[in-house]
Amino acid sequence: MNLLLAYASLSGNTREVARLLAAYCAERGHAVRCLDVDSDPVADALAQPHAGLLLGCWTDNAGRTPAEMKQFVATLRDGPGLPPGETVAVFGTGETQWGLEFYCGAAHRLARFFGSPLPVLEIEQMPHGSDDTHTIHRWADRVLAHFETPSNADPARHHR
Repeated sequence: MNLLLAYASLSGNTREVARLLAAYCAERGHAVRCLDVDSDPVADALAQPHAGLLLGCWTDNAGRTPAEMKQFVATLRDGPGLPPGETVAVFGTGETQWGLEFYCGAAHRLARFFGSPLPVLEIEQMPHGSDDTHTIHRWADRVLAHFETPSNADPARHHR
């Protein structure tokens, strides 16, 4: 299955989660195109078909979505169009020290905007150790299983 993994990272925390997710999905036989929305050519990535969109984001002031992710979403909306919510999964990084009401707020806003039925993956700051890696892998398993349902999946992967 072709996946687009688009992320915004300020300090490298979200980029590290994206890297772990991309590697895990690739190990499971999926083609993953990673896109740093702040520095990579967005139009090229959006021109390629994908069965699922993984969005990763850090959280700005008071739980807000950073400008570079807002710009990506606007480019998506104005270009190929917004994908159906069932083909979008969102992950985020944040810091609980700024208040639980703001923790990973941008990721939750994005999930609501796209109408994603999937849970938001929340990672406190930089992923550390086996517990965070396990959490990331279990979330990816759930997302991939959802994306691979007959209504969402690439028909070539479902032979009978």
